[in-house]
Amino acid sequence: MNARRLRTLCLSIVLGVAAITSAHGIEFRSVNEASILFDSPSDQGRRLFIVAPGTPVEVVVELEQWVKVRDPEGALTWIERARLSPKRTLIVTSPSAAVRQQPDSQAPVVFEASRAVVLELATPPVAGWVQVRHQGGATGYLRVTEVWGL
Repeated sequence: MNARRLRTLCLSIVLGVAAITSAHGIEFRSVNEASILFDSPSDQGRRLFIVAPGTPVEVVVELEQWVKVRDPEGALTWIERARLSPKRTLIVTSPSAAVRQQPDSQAPVVFEASRAVVLELATPPVAGWVQVRHQGGATGYLRVTEVWGL
């Protein structure tokens, strides 16, 4: 095979993989109870740390009983599938985030959320804002740049 055909083949493969990857959006779930994260998909694996209930995680790989996840800090670990919920949560990443009544930076503040506070996703993001719900029931809007889990 000549160099030109090889280059064309490689480019086709790269574009095909990119198309497949973009067709499958990033999937997030939340941890449904305090759970141990492991370094391998087995309860015989090394226990790394415990993750708090409600923590959002990005699904990277799914096996029958185990799911490889990325946590808000970027660590890749394994968790038992039964420990995950389809419920969507977000975690505040900015030092302090003003949750507003409307998706507008001039709207009145409903409440303030500190870094690492977990909030429930109320509605999908629109125009850079996402509606969230605090466990106490208060709802409002945050800038998408202030949370992780979308």
